[in-house]
Amino acid sequence: MIRTATPEDVPAVLAMIHELADYEKALHEVRATEQDLHTALFGENPAAYAHIAEDAASGEAVGFALWFLTFSTWRGVHGIYLEDLYVRPEARGGGHGKALMTELARICTRRGYQRLEWSVLNWNEPSIAFYESLGARPQSEWSVYRLTDEALGRLGALVQ
Repeated sequence: MIRTATPEDVPAVLAMIHELADYEKALHEVRATEQDLHTALFGENPAAYAHIAEDAASGEAVGFALWFLTFSTWRGVHGIYLEDLYVRPEARGGGHGKALMTELARICTRRGYQRLEWSVLNWNEPSIAFYESLGARPQSEWSVYRLTDEALGRLGALVQ
């Protein structure tokens, strides 16, 4: 079962974020707190959205998709950027990941969004195979760039 996340899901989502970061060998980079997630997802001006995959028998959260809106200047409409998709190892193969992706595709379709995009680590072959099985294709002509930490601070501190 896929459902929209509620404030009560924040601890489970944060736990799964830690699990995902550990899998991606980047646990040391996680700084998010329950309060950060609560504010981003349920604050006065939510900036992100989440869906939960529940185990049918136990009702336990076994996966999540956390996403936010993008905008395409070329197409003139919003899209969805999938920040994280995660299904706990013991629940993989049960269709939860596909159900989460299907829900995001439905949101795009219902709202007239024309893109559902995300990034995947080059070494994460199981995820790449999963995404390609859904019909997704890599965008090889684009490279992802990122400013964080000191570099972001230096640029942001420049006086105009």
